Amino acid sequence: MKKLLMITVILTTLHIKAQDFTEQDTLRGSITPERAWWDLNYYHLDIEVKPDDKFISGTNTIRYKVLDANQVLQVDLQPPLIIEKITQDGKKLEFDSKGNAHFVKLEKAQKEGDYNEIVVHYSGHPKEAVRAPWDGGFSWKEDENGKHFVATSCQGLGASVWWPNKDHMYDEVDSMLMSVKVPKGLMNVSNGRLRSIDENTNTYHWFVSNPINNYGVNVNIGDYVYFGETYDGEKGTLDMDYYVLRDNLEKAKEQFKQAPQMMEAFEHWFGPYPFYEDSFKLVEVPYLGMEHQSSVTYGNQYGNGYLGSDLSGTGWGLKFDYIIIHEAGHEWFANNITYKDIADMWVHEGFTMYSESLFIEYYYGKEAAAEYLLGIRKNIRNDRPLIGPYDVNKSGSGDMYNKGANILHTLRQIMDDDEKWRATLRGLNETFYHQTVTSKQIEAYLDNQVSADFTSFFDQYLRTANIPVFEYEIKNGKLKYRFTNVIDGFKMPLKVEMAGKTDWITPTTEWQQKSLKGNDIQVDPNFYVEVKKV
Repeated sequence: MKKLLMITVILTTLHIKAQDFTEQDTLRGSITPERAWWDLNYYHLDIEVKPDDKFISGTNTIRYKVLDANQVLQVDLQPPLIIEKITQDGKKLEFDSKGNAHFVKLEKAQKEGDYNEIVVHYSGHPKEAVRAPWDGGFSWKEDENGKHFVATSCQGLGASVWWPNKDHMYDEVDSMLMSVKVPKGLMNVSNGRLRSIDENTNTYHWFVSNPINNYGVNVNIGDYVYFGETYDGEKGTLDMDYYVLRDNLEKAKEQFKQAPQMMEAFEHWFGPYPFYEDSFKLVEVPYLGMEHQSSVTYGNQYGNGYLGSDLSGTGWGLKFDYIIIHEAGHEWFANNITYKDIADMWVHEGFTMYSESLFIEYYYGKEAAAEYLLGIRKNIRNDRPLIGPYDVNKSGSGDMYNKGANILHTLRQIMDDDEKWRATLRGLNETFYHQTVTSKQIEAYLDNQVSADFTSFFDQYLRTANIPVFEYEIKNGKLKYRFTNVIDGFKMPLKVEMAGKTDWITPTTEWQQKSLKGNDIQVDPNFYVEVKKV
């Protein structure tokens, strides 16, 4: 009977997968053989953007190191953009296309250890963002003066929605040059540092010297004005640069005072800002905002909260500008530590949502931070697991934000050592500095810091949608307790108050009991569990 049930589950799962995911999902979301044999080294994205026509054209030079001999290379670009030609050493190459994936037939022998380049020529009308940044592409807008106000956003959708690249997160390019030609009277702001401006063509050249993920690359075009400052940080002097629409300069000068406050708090909690060489920027855009590396985009209308609202309902969410704090927090968790597969997106969003509470704690205290985290619990739906299916470019539940933050808050309670917790967060950014990671790697690191086997903890909270229920009864001076609604083998320490005294218990799925003085107990609310008195 058990075998029959197992076979039924497997067949049902395979049927669902066959229905839900296509060959395109696999080509986009997996490390295909045509991707695996070469390692990204350098991009030079050289494009012209024509806002009047909503049109882009140009080239991307892709330099790579040969890891294993192979003669077919996958490059990604999404319709309606078209590849005009691909060359290597000046010779035009043939390629076959399967939707968004294009398989280049290399003529030159690819020898292990060699560095080679291809140049992809492309053009067209890129997908227009419908609801940026969630449904991204190009946002073609105008400012209040009727001047073009243009920006890109593409997480999940893929950077290949607007430029040709190796569109998988596992392989970050080591460095990148972006050359963007825009109409006279407008400025382009991209990642890294401004290397030069060709005033004859109004082309802006930006260089990123650190590894960068594909969706972190951005183009922002507008009637920008600049102001900036320097920050005395853990690694020395950090340039903090701000680009905003001309009419918003005075508002920005006031609101962006939170940027150095953010930097002070997050360097305390997470360690040095990971991209001193490339500076830190806030850039105004016509959508809410996004964590583009060293070019964090901002559209929160120069007010605190999330478009003026407090997501926690506690009042603490109005003490800071959500976009400045949240999106800049991603510089540590998303841009420094980056998921290999979007199925593990909770690593980005859980830690960064949690960073909001750490900002609050740094300036307003530990109790305020806890109130904020408990406040955002009401937004958790527990509709599906936080970790999604692998190799098909599919993320898990949107609960990765609020639930992810509360999982980390719970883990901190279990560790019960604030200095060790801070060292753990800093250690994560040092251990996985400029790396792409899996959830399992992060879990193993945290598991080691707690100094206990928390495999069942992560499997419960990340891989199921069920919240542990602490079930108890009190009878004849005895407390009986256990966990329900959990996976086999689940156990977790809990801090409880009994008869006015704090104590620790470790419930499992089996009933346990202990003597109790008093008529009831109180489970510490900072642990993300449900409590049920039988």
